[in-house]
Amino acid sequence: MSINFSQIDFYVMLYRMNKTHLTKTRFSNLELSDAIIKSLKQAGFIDCTPIQDKTLPLSLRGKDIAGQAQTGTGKTAAFLLATFQHLINDESEKIKNPRALILAPTRELAIQIHKDALLLGKLLNLNYALIYGGTDYKKQLDSLKSDVDIIIGTPGRIIDFYRQNAFTLDNIQVSVLDEADRMFDLGFIKDIRFLLRRMPSAEKRLNMLFSATLSYKVTELAYEHMNNPVLVKIETEDVTSKAITQSAFCPANDQKIPLLLGLLIKHKPERCIVFVNTKRCAERLELYLDANDYKVAVLSGDVPQEKRQRLLNDFQNNKVNLMIATDVAARGLHIPAVSHVINYDLPQDVEDYVHRIGRTARFGASGVAFSFICEEYAYSMPDIEDFIGEKILVHAISEDVLAVDVKQPTKKPPRKNNYQGRKPNSAKKAPYKSKNQTKPKTTQASDNSKDKTADKVTNMASIPENPQ
Repeated sequence: MSINFSQIDFYVMLYRMNKTHLTKTRFSNLELSDAIIKSLKQAGFIDCTPIQDKTLPLSLRGKDIAGQAQTGTGKTAAFLLATFQHLINDESEKIKNPRALILAPTRELAIQIHKDALLLGKLLNLNYALIYGGTDYKKQLDSLKSDVDIIIGTPGRIIDFYRQNAFTLDNIQVSVLDEADRMFDLGFIKDIRFLLRRMPSAEKRLNMLFSATLSYKVTELAYEHMNNPVLVKIETEDVTSKAITQSAFCPANDQKIPLLLGLLIKHKPERCIVFVNTKRCAERLELYLDANDYKVAVLSGDVPQEKRQRLLNDFQNNKVNLMIATDVAARGLHIPAVSHVINYDLPQDVEDYVHRIGRTARFGASGVAFSFICEEYAYSMPDIEDFIGEKILVHAISEDVLAVDVKQPTKKPPRKNNYQGRKPNSAKKAPYKSKNQTKPKTTQASDNSKDKTADKVTNMASIPENPQ
């Protein structure tokens, strides 16, 4: 049977074609239904990745899992397949929905999980509801009123609908936490506990937790709300993938844009993500790249959800091959065939470095990561090198790597202002005067005030001293 590639993400093709990261365990040898196996074959999934190989034999037999693996190693398929099979095995006379809840820290990751669920479970008679904030409030609320088997979404919007009695958690048979460490980072842990405590007890459901790192906090959460979970860690000697070629440059601040343009000219990346630390920097960079004939997509935290998804789709469909992003896109996004990642600003959190460059070299492919050790964020590099356990090669900035004749944007870029004190225009305003600095309106009012003060002093003077 031929595969219709127009309906399958390109990353699935990469998964099928790059064999170096796969195990010898085949999905057909696992305790999966014929319908699931057929869906997997149609999507090009034949062999398991290490995290799938280690977790699926356990989760398919009802064992709770707390799994750790690097990004891009197939964690999503691992918990989706176990969820599907668990629901298929449900022999209740009357099925009560929803039966599974999959939680993700970001809207983009929730959308991607839903997309993968539709692909891997397209031959199954299961209904899904995708719930996340920022858009389609009524549409999502209405979707929960239908017969939904699996809810996929972010904690905030799900709790909002739960409190409106749009659905119940009384019949949940499977709970999944994806990118659990990110849940902590974004402050969702109270929301997670709120939902878990309203489900049937941990012994009555299958619980799966997956994360890039299993910190103490994440492990504590697992043991608190899961039924004796098996900890599965897929680790390599290196924190970062060996398939990523890492190097760096040490530009002055005024060299960063010529250096970026020079690297784009020299390497001609097929698909590139440029990471920055602030929205202001992203806007400034967009103007310069646009002026120099580069079509770019800008992804930052305050972009409306509909526009955000449109930008991601354009990037995935090669309508745009250059994206500027803040760390909102650094984790959880399955963007296929990213050949280059450029840290225009070094991240201030060492783990963000690993997750940024992890956008490339996914599913067995190779990738390139450049980092700019600039004057403003140079202090981050020693901590990054300590965390990843290796020194990053630093290239000299030669003339051939700097772009010449850089076109200036016609629209003036945002002015960089690090001033943290009084606003620049505040000196023009009249100085502030408190009430006791204002002049009395009349002499009589002033005299009355003096009389009252004198009376107060007289009264205070008449109070006898404490004899002790």
